[in-house]
Amino acid sequence: MNILLVHPYCLEKRIRDYDVKVVPIGLYYIGAVLKENGHNVEVLNLFDFQNKKEQIQKIFEASRPNLIGFSVLQANRLGAAEIAGMAKKSMPETKVVFGGVAATYLWNHFLKHYPQVDYVVTGEGEHTLLELVKALENESEPIEVEGLAWRNGQNLQINNPRPFVEDIDTLPNPAKYFCFQHVVSSRGCPWNCTFCGSPRFWKRNVRFHSPKYFVDQLELLTQQGLNHFYVSDDTFTLKKDRVIQICKEIVIRGLDISWVAISRVNLVDEEILFWMRRAGCIQISYGVESGSKAIRKIFNKNITDHEIKRAFELTTRYGILPRAYFIYGSPGENRSTIKASIDLMKQIRPLSSVFYILDLFPGTALYDDFKKRCRVPDEIWLKPIEDIMYFETDPKLDEKSVLKFGAMLREAFYKNLPRFVRKIKLVDNKELYPAHADFLSRLALTFTHGEYASNDQIPGKDEVAKELFKKALKYHPVERAFLGLAIIYQKEGKFEESIEILKQGLDHFSASPDLNSCIALSFMNLGDTQAALAHLQKFPDYRNNEELIKFCKGSIPTKSNQV
Repeated sequence: MNILLVHPYCLEKRIRDYDVKVVPIGLYYIGAVLKENGHNVEVLNLFDFQNKKEQIQKIFEASRPNLIGFSVLQANRLGAAEIAGMAKKSMPETKVVFGGVAATYLWNHFLKHYPQVDYVVTGEGEHTLLELVKALENESEPIEVEGLAWRNGQNLQINNPRPFVEDIDTLPNPAKYFCFQHVVSSRGCPWNCTFCGSPRFWKRNVRFHSPKYFVDQLELLTQQGLNHFYVSDDTFTLKKDRVIQICKEIVIRGLDISWVAISRVNLVDEEILFWMRRAGCIQISYGVESGSKAIRKIFNKNITDHEIKRAFELTTRYGILPRAYFIYGSPGENRSTIKASIDLMKQIRPLSSVFYILDLFPGTALYDDFKKRCRVPDEIWLKPIEDIMYFETDPKLDEKSVLKFGAMLREAFYKNLPRFVRKIKLVDNKELYPAHADFLSRLALTFTHGEYASNDQIPGKDEVAKELFKKALKYHPVERAFLGLAIIYQKEGKFEESIEILKQGLDHFSASPDLNSCIALSFMNLGDTQAALAHLQKFPDYRNNEELIKFCKGSIPTKSNQV
């Protein structure tokens, strides 16, 4: 069978698309299962195709799929419905299947209101979709396909739920067939946060890939040219020994990769952080949620201030960037609870923070509470909205106040960020010195060229970066630190200092085109075009070196015009 698996676009266009552009990993696992069973499968990422309907139609005409499966989240459900409608209009015999988190919780809603949807896969999708495909090929009704919702005549029917795949290592490795950066080493989460749909979707059950399966996947992906990964497990560090095995395997295989992960503040210690850093982990995200114990209790987030402080301190000490997630606009939110979050933030000193307004999504305990309180049916999702913010349902909160809370949190973080940076203390372990230099220089770049560079709320960005670059070089020579420090000196008009630091860098990285080009610019600013030319001619085809070489040659006196 010819099958398309689609990640559709969202209703609203994003200023930053990092949260919507990633194809859910489940599509790749489903695609791998289908491919291993002889089907032709293509995964389409249509996250930015809102205004490219003609291109979508051309894709359909070229591939003529027998079945199109959509990964449906709350934000992209209307995009999925629209694309499905387009497919049905031109290919009425093509079967349309919705799956994913939103489809699982709203299967009745989609089948009732969207005639272009033929089937809904609920829960884990690999075997359900495979069995559905077999039923369609045999032209039989999918009565026995567990985990499937469908139209049985005039009735909407949901079959028996499908048990989870007990050993997820039995699933074919999707890296054999696809290229992706967002990976998972486990499925599920044991916690029961009221704002999250995971407890109901995964039944608080966690299954793990073996270290070998997971590192095999990373290695296959590196062979496709990737070297940075996002480990998307709900809680990567649930099993300490397993995580350390994964990290040791990465080190043994010599995989030169960097990666980020998500953890919980009570599930890290010095040993696990050491091995994560050795294996290339550069960032860990922690759900802090709020500085208010009362709000954390509402969220069923059973963590203490002490655990939060300890996790952030240890993570920083091992040269891993600690990232904090905060939620605001929550039940009981006020200026006092926001102040509590700011106070906690100042104590834990995160080096990156993300602030979310509390949203209500189907499948969460807070959404169930909202439906009861406001007597709202699932038909609310027929409205052209991506989400429902909690404050919209609580008369004690209003939009202006909640937006002000967010501004207060962001202002406090950015204003204090230089102080957080200057408080960094790294563990004195010589084995980690190269990693420390990497960590400090990466962080410095965020102030000069990365996400913080254009943020006017952060004071003294160049000075912070300069301190970090210098501190990095005390641990280990790293090219980006020499280059970054030299560029700052150039901005300050200190070209002699720039040349001095670049000469030190070239002692270690003589074949670096960036260092050679940068020192050439400093020489040119001092009028020494001869010295500049010597460095530029090492890499004549690099960036705009050709034009600079012409300029330098035209500026050097020849014997014929010398007096």
